[in-house]
Amino acid sequence: MNNNIHTVFDKIKNRRDKEIYLKQRAKVIWFTGLSASGKTTLASMLEKKLFELNYFCQILDGDNVRSGINKNLRFTNKDRTENIRRIAEVSKLFMNCGIILLCSFISPTNQMRKMAKEIIGEDDFLEIFVDTPLEICEQRDQKGLYKKARAGEIKNFTGISAPFEIPENPFLRVDNSDPDIENTVHKMLLKILPEIVFDPTQIV
Repeated sequence: MNNNIHTVFDKIKNRRDKEIYLKQRAKVIWFTGLSASGKTTLASMLEKKLFELNYFCQILDGDNVRSGINKNLRFTNKDRTENIRRIAEVSKLFMNCGIILLCSFISPTNQMRKMAKEIIGEDDFLEIFVDTPLEICEQRDQKGLYKKARAGEIKNFTGISAPFEIPENPFLRVDNSDPDIENTVHKMLLKILPEIVFDPTQIV
């Protein structure tokens, strides 16, 4: 660490105090999957359900982050890794405020997701694999990215010219080819609620 950097984490209100205030347990819910697999749609619907239950959440989405904090990054393997590293660090800051993060990023390799988990903390990292077949992703692709990738106009495109590694042991696998998306979100909610529910007896 640079000797001129002096953190103040020990001088500010800690995560426990903020979780008590918000009456929730902070977690990072990390959606991974191919482009157009439905990650952001599911995250947005889940956020709405959690908000209705009085949980305070924040969504971080690939396009939004790349238009701001990570707009200087390209799509090389090195820059993709740095993209995920920065997102994980930002997520950790939000989580230390007691907030539940819904992160929607392709994050195509196991190594990238492992890095994110190590930064955030294994107990706080809930990985959801949005398992949508490639052909369905292409059918749903409103941006036309797959068509451009197959025409060679976009290089290093995950699923076409760059690999996507199946998560080794996700917290939850979601089959998002099911047209009943409300049912899919309900299943996610039932799985996630025990992880975020506020229980003062667990805070020591």
